[in-house]
Amino acid sequence: MKTKNKKLFITAFILALFAGIFTSCYTPNPLYGTWGDNLGNSIQFRADNTFAAKVTNSMGNVEQVEGTWACIENALILKKDSGTSFNTEWDIRGSMLYLEWVDNLREVQYMTLYHISK
Repeated sequence: MKTKNKKLFITAFILALFAGIFTSCYTPNPLYGTWGDNLGNSIQFRADNTFAAKVTNSMGNVEQVEGTWACIENALILKKDSGTSFNTEWDIRGSMLYLEWVDNLREVQYMTLYHISK
């Protein structure tokens, strides 16, 4: 009976050790938080992979968008709740985020956003 408990304890210890290693290696995505500029544009990237954005399009109309996002290295995939989606490259230098936003008119806006909050 003692050897069975010993094996169970060792197995539980090894599983706990692996769980601790994998959870301690988690690094949050640098996109998390709210980004904005002086023109009133803002994008909030949430940890649950949803986003909310307020972007002024080329006609001067404010577009409020929500949806989901995914990030693979420097590729950002934004799927709007309206059903459209687009892919863009992103880059962070210091506290500035550079990306290309495709507005509801399907026009590309080159954005420089500042990290406002985490």
